[in-house]
Amino acid sequence: MTAPAAAAGPPPAVAVRDLRFAYRRGPVVLDIPSLEIARGTTVFLHGPSGSGKTTLLGLVAGVLAPREGQVLVLGTDLGRLSPSARDAFRAEHVGYVFQMFNLLPYLSVLENITLPCRLHRARRRRLGGADPDAEARALADRLGIGDLVARRVTELSVGQQQRVACARALLGRPELVIADEPTSALDADRRAQFLELLFGACAHAGATLLFVSHDRALEPLFAASLALPALNRAAAAPAVA
Repeated sequence: MTAPAAAAGPPPAVAVRDLRFAYRRGPVVLDIPSLEIARGTTVFLHGPSGSGKTTLLGLVAGVLAPREGQVLVLGTDLGRLSPSARDAFRAEHVGYVFQMFNLLPYLSVLENITLPCRLHRARRRRLGGADPDAEARALADRLGIGDLVARRVTELSVGQQQRVACARALLGRPELVIADEPTSALDADRRAQFLELLFGACAHAGATLLFVSHDRALEPLFAASLALPALNRAAAAPAVA
């Protein structure tokens, strides 16, 4: 008697296979044979300037499309999607914390947090009918900025703006959160405090966290660490973003 096959688990959060990427007719800047990130984990990605960290994040977020190979996010091959379909996928499944936060100065804290839900129908669907403002207020409370939601972001400190960017990325409980050097403007105490809040918010949302930083002192705080130069066979190529 043949035993029944075990049920396959969900695909990893990120899987890269035989990836090669170059900007237009320039040299290959990423050549990664294999990379996999399990769901629900926290991953620290590091490498010197020019090693391709931001390029890799752009591919994982679907901002860029691979020229060769595959970038699969939550089992979806982003290279097979049209640019508009990649945009929709990113809006629904990926939260992004930018290095410079990318907040809109003429909007309030609450309006900045809820902006993805107002711009993307797919992001609103992830709320399951819940009120975006109420969800945003709950996120702001967990991140310690609940009393600031009516203020303009220009009235906030750098650390407070950082939390607004984090709340915006997490609204709607995306399965994958990407953070690109979000702590570079903070001192050591504030970095540790922010990471504690970010880990807690990702755990509450059940999100995988891919975090990029030059600061190797943060590395022990993460469940896994990836050195991009060790993964990227094109690491010796001319500097890239």
